[in-house]
Amino acid sequence: MSDKENDTLISSAEKLALNIAGNRSELHVNTDQMIDAARKYITPFESFFEMYSCAIMEMETKFNVLNKQFSLIYDGNPIVYMVSRVKDIFSVLKKLDSKKLPHTVESIEKNIKDMAGVRVVCSFIEDIYRLEKCLLSQDDVTLIEKKDYIANPKPSGYRSLHLIVSIPIFLEHDKKDITVEVQLRTIAMDFWANLEHKLKYKKNIDQQKYNELSRELVDCAQTIASLDERMQNVRDCLPKDNVGQPQTIEELMQDIMHN
Repeated sequence: MSDKENDTLISSAEKLALNIAGNRSELHVNTDQMIDAARKYITPFESFFEMYSCAIMEMETKFNVLNKQFSLIYDGNPIVYMVSRVKDIFSVLKKLDSKKLPHTVESIEKNIKDMAGVRVVCSFIEDIYRLEKCLLSQDDVTLIEKKDYIANPKPSGYRSLHLIVSIPIFLEHDKKDITVEVQLRTIAMDFWANLEHKLKYKKNIDQQKYNELSRELVDCAQTIASLDERMQNVRDCLPKDNVGQPQTIEELMQDIMHN
C-alpha cells in the first residue's frame, strides 16, 4: 500500500460506513458489492491494526518469560494475570476527533500511544517495580513515557504504574517499532479501577449520587493502599525460601540473562 493510500484509508472507510448507515433504507446493494467494498477499504485497515496485536503478543511473551524466571528463582509468580487489548476503530476516531487530528494512519502512529495495551496484575507492589526494572533492562525495549500513579495517585484515588514503551515486531519483509502501553498494578488496585471505570461511564445516575460515590471511592483507594502496604510488610517478614539465591534486582537480572 502506498503512502497516499495509507493517508486516505481511514477517511475512505469512515465515509463508506457513514454512507451505508445514513442511507441504508435507500441503498440497494447486494452481498458481493458489500464484500468488495470491505476488501477495498476495511481489510487493509485491519492489517494496520494487526501490527498492534503482534506487539501485544511480543509483550505478553516477555512478561511470561519473566514470570517463569521469577518462579524458578523465588519459588513464586509475581504475575497473577494479564489482560490485553487493541483499541477499536470507533475509539480511535473519537480520540482523533477530541484532539482535532486528521483521520490518517500516520496520525494514529504519531499521536495515539495506547493503541495496544497490556495490563499486568501482581500480588504485591514490590513485584510491580521488579517487573518494571527487568522489562526496561531488555535491550529491545525503549521507554517513551512513565507515569507512576502508585507513588503519585490521581485525585480520584487511582493507582497504577503506566509505561509507554516501544518494541520491535518482525514482519515478512520488514521490522517495525510499535508502541505499547503497559499498566502494572496490584489485585486490589485493579479491583478498584474496574469499579471506578463502571461509575465513570454510568449514564443513568444523577450528579449528586455520582459525587457521593466518587468520594466513597477515594476513601476506598486509601484503604486499599494501606492494605497493599500491610500485605507487603507481612510478606517481607516471612522466612525466605530461596536461601543462597539472588536477592537484589541486579543479581536477579544477572541470573535471568545467564539462564
